[in-house]
Amino acid sequence: MRLKFVDPLLPTLVEKPPEGDGWIHEIKFDGYRSQIIIDKGVRIFTRNGMDWTTKYRDLAAAAKRIEVDDAIIDGEIVVLNEAGLADFAALRKAITRRQQDLYFVAFDILHLNGHDLRDMALEERRTVLEGLIEPGSRIQFSQAMEGDAKAIFHLIDQAGIEGMVSKRGDSKYRSGRSTNWLKIKSYAVEEYDLLGVEREAGKPAFALMADRATGKYVGSAFINSSRAIRERLWKRVQEHAGPAPKGMKRPATQWVKPGIIGRVKHLRGEEDLRHASLQDFREEKDGGR
Repeated sequence: MRLKFVDPLLPTLVEKPPEGDGWIHEIKFDGYRSQIIIDKGVRIFTRNGMDWTTKYRDLAAAAKRIEVDDAIIDGEIVVLNEAGLADFAALRKAITRRQQDLYFVAFDILHLNGHDLRDMALEERRTVLEGLIEPGSRIQFSQAMEGDAKAIFHLIDQAGIEGMVSKRGDSKYRSGRSTNWLKIKSYAVEEYDLLGVEREAGKPAFALMADRATGKYVGSAFINSSRAIRERLWKRVQEHAGPAPKGMKRPATQWVKPGIIGRVKHLRGEEDLRHASLQDFREEKDGGR
């Protein structure tokens, strides 16, 4: 009988690292949450249970070398850049063009050789998992970071890593959202040129942003500022209405002339904006793009 995909345990997003002992802290890898199932072969599933084995054929081949009869392993598929950090933009390209750049970072094991391990403590499951992973393989083990959670997060933030995940060492594995696993994301606040504001009835408004040095579109930022800032922004947008940048066609967008600079909070370590929100804006009389 073949093993079935298990809905993953999902961490809860919090603002600060947890206090106290009993937590295991890991780097939050910026990749695709995935599940490797080994039984009569190897299958690799997405977070939502889609079978993507054919897309990850090299990783499937690497997983066949794990010396088990059967297993279910939880982890993240990533691509590392020259600095050794997960590169999400490169990941999307690697899936179709550079399979050799893909790695699977394993952080939990749910089943092994006929036994369901989900009622075991996380610390025990990780000990079992680490013993199965060979160093230097395309399947890697997610090492825990020792020390105080706040100090660890400070180092992660300074290094430009996406964030960290803190997990209760004595917790069981239960599918769905859980406070036994907490994710803390690392953000940066930077300035970008405002290209326009996208507004559709019944939907959140987004500011479309461009790199200030190159003028290249880098993504959109959710406008979650105060009501006063939103109203002031929309007034400026209407007063500074301009043509759409070359090559951009978004019917619901009010484009603006150069000169409005947005202050954007966004996830660190990304070429384009991700999980971004517009905090405030200012005008630059001689601005341009």
